[in-house]
Amino acid sequence: MSKVTINGVARRAVLLQRIGATLIAAAAWLAAGTASAHHSFSAFDMSKESVIEGEVVEFQWTNPHTWTWVNVKNPDGTVTKYGFEGMSPNFLGRRGWSKNTMKPGDHVKVTYAPLTSGEPGGTLLHATMPDGTEMIMFGRAPTG
Repeated sequence: MSKVTINGVARRAVLLQRIGATLIAAAAWLAAGTASAHHSFSAFDMSKESVIEGEVVEFQWTNPHTWTWVNVKNPDGTVTKYGFEGMSPNFLGRRGWSKNTMKPGDHVKVTYAPLTSGEPGGTLLHATMPDGTEMIMFGRAPTG
C-alpha cells in the first residue's frame, strides 16, 4: 500500500511544515508586540509639561534608558526625590550629552512630562544646567 503524496511529498510533511510556519509567524508577531510595548510612553502624560528645580542626586548613563534623580526642596522644608527617565546614551550622545553632563550636587531646572500615576517624576524633556546651558533630551528647545 502506497502513501498519498503531493508532488512527491507526504501530506503529513506538508501539514507539519504549515504548522511550523504558522508557529514561527505567531512568535514573530508576539515578539514585535512586546518590543513596541517597551517603547510606549503611556506611563507619562505627554500632553502636559511640568517644571521643577533641585539638586541632582544621581545621573545614570545606562542602557536602554538614562535616569536622573533630583531632590526638590518643598515649601515646608521637606525634600521630595523625583525620578526622570531619559533617552538612551547613544541618542543623547548625538545631542551633545555625556555621562558627565549632570553631576551630583548640580542645581538644575528640569522640564518633564509627568507620570500619569501622579508620583514625583516623569520623562525628562530638557534641563537647564547651572551655567544656563539648555540641554535638550527629547523634543525641541523650549520657548520663552
